Amino acid sequence: MAVKIRLARHGKKNFAFFHIVVADSRAPRDGRFIERIGVYNPNTNPATIELDNDKALQWLFNGAQPTETCRRILSYKGVMLRKHLQEGVKKGALTQEVADQKWSAWVEEKELKLSNKKSELAQTKREARKSAIEAEAKVKEARAEEIAKKKREEEEAVAKAAAQAAAEAAANEQPAAVEEAPAQETSETQE
Repeated sequence: MAVKIRLARHGKKNFAFFHIVVADSRAPRDGRFIERIGVYNPNTNPATIELDNDKALQWLFNGAQPTETCRRILSYKGVMLRKHLQEGVKKGALTQEVADQKWSAWVEEKELKLSNKKSELAQTKREARKSAIEAEAKVKEARAEEIAKKKREEEEAVAKAAAQAAAEAAANEQPAAVEEAPAQETSETQE
């Protein structure tokens, strides 16, 4: 029986996550499996990988063949490096202490890279939020200026209309006053 380490798809449409399983190669993708050794969620940034490294290593030593994607995941989590170091110990190329030192150094470096990536993502998120707030403030100021300009124009239009009405009223009253004056003169002349 050929045993594979592969992904089994779960989740909903366009939002899938995967179980990392050890299964018979003839079994369907989401069907029967021998053992579940982890979870892979590509929807988060960085992708979330929960893996039982010891079980994965044991299955690799037992002859399970990982698929290409699972091989990358196992390599990312350091299982393939650990297997390589253990094979070196079996052959006598290095001692168990040296292998453990190399393994721990690799793990520390990987954790440092991961923490740096998370902090960079958080920083870019903060910067994006800050720039969005600044852009929103600029748009808000532009709208406020536009509204103030419209108000000034309306007030000027109202003031002009009031001035014109006053001018018309004054113009209407002046001819009446002019007309009254000659009428008074005519009444005086008649006496």
